[in-house]
Amino acid sequence: MRATGRLSRLLAVAALLPILAGCVVVVAPPLSWFERDPGLRETVLEGEGDAKILVIAVDGFISDQPTERAFGLVREQSTLARVAAELDKAEQDPAIAAVVLRIDSPGGGVTASDEIYHRLRGFAAERDLPMVASLGGVAASGGYYVALAADDILAHPTTVTGSIGVILVGVNVAGLMDKLGVEDETYTSGPHKDLLSPLRGATEEERDIVQGVLDDLFARFVEVVETRRPALSESQRERIVDGRIFAARPARELGLVDGLGRLEDAIDLARRRAGVSEARVIMYHREGESAETVYSRFAGRPESGGGPAATLSGPTLSLESLTSPQFLYLWRPGLGGRH
Repeated sequence: MRATGRLSRLLAVAALLPILAGCVVVVAPPLSWFERDPGLRETVLEGEGDAKILVIAVDGFISDQPTERAFGLVREQSTLARVAAELDKAEQDPAIAAVVLRIDSPGGGVTASDEIYHRLRGFAAERDLPMVASLGGVAASGGYYVALAADDILAHPTTVTGSIGVILVGVNVAGLMDKLGVEDETYTSGPHKDLLSPLRGATEEERDIVQGVLDDLFARFVEVVETRRPALSESQRERIVDGRIFAARPARELGLVDGLGRLEDAIDLARRRAGVSEARVIMYHREGESAETVYSRFAGRPESGGGPAATLSGPTLSLESLTSPQFLYLWRPGLGGRH
């Protein structure tokens, strides 16, 4: 029995080691020197004519950091870098008459969501192009934030959207450390330098500091909602900004979206907004990505199997995210927090 108890303690200490060291250890991905950017290619998916409608996909966790797979051997661009690259390419094509945003995302990083929103708004304003957002299965929090860049928002009849707010996820392992006889030996230059450390609980003053940051980021989200959805009444705003999610029909009734429709409906609407009778629907893709239909850009990715698990996957599941807190515009079922 003693041996079993000793082994359990050793295993618990071993589990803590990544947390204790996670903030300072950085490992470069193997073979990263073999990375190359093959550039974006254009694929015509349907339609005819001189005008083009560009479909830009924003799916999964919205981030400004590249993602890795295949044990770190393959690095993929972040959502922000991908959208920026597609807009850069689109700026060189005068035939593009409209943009459709295909959004299937629970949200992600605060800054990444805001940067994508501003890049999209800037492109549409500079080119004076109509932009239509087509919401997929989930377009919540940062996903909805990005959709606000569009002039019209159509939700699929089964869309889940809303979750307007900010969340910060953290852990406190101080109690476990006490049971294991492990002490925190962190040294700081000020009383709040190790704010949000998982090695100790937060003081009331520190909770107020963090809540102040959350409130400021939340106010930014609300400001964008008010700017882009000016028809919302005060009572409607109060109901939609408490972090709750909405099905498609209530979202339309509350003014979060303009109507219900599928991706094809969004493309038809973009064509009408552009004032063209016919247009080619195009997407950009890289080598190894499928672009046979408007639904298949990420079909070659092993992690894009579809469904809630694929849509909600992202950096917030990692141990590193718990030891390096992130402010997120994210809907993640099971995570608590205010705003």
